[in-house]
Amino acid sequence: MIQCKRVYDDPVAHDGYRVLIDRLWPRGIKKKSLHCDEWCKNLAPSAELRKALHSETIDFATFCQHYREELSALHDDGLRLLAQAGKDNLTLLYAAKNPRQNHALILADWLAKLA
Repeated sequence: MIQCKRVYDDPVAHDGYRVLIDRLWPRGIKKKSLHCDEWCKNLAPSAELRKALHSETIDFATFCQHYREELSALHDDGLRLLAQAGKDNLTLLYAAKNPRQNHALILADWLAKLA
């Protein structure tokens, strides 16, 4: 199972393999405090794409399209992450405020299709 969770939410036992998938370290979180097994920056949206979304140069639909294009070049990284999680749950950690529109949801969908 692949789930998405904000970095500010408390970890629970069934989170399984926890991976931070933001390119930047989340504000207000000490590196010792974040319970994660891996920081996977390479599967995060590019800096240019992230900045375009945050500056509202592009809408979320356009962001999704471009991010999926970026992910298509990272097939091996996605497979590696799935293999690392193994049979355990995979929890994608993100810092975005909006739980319904964020890159973690797109990444989770992409990974589920790889599995």
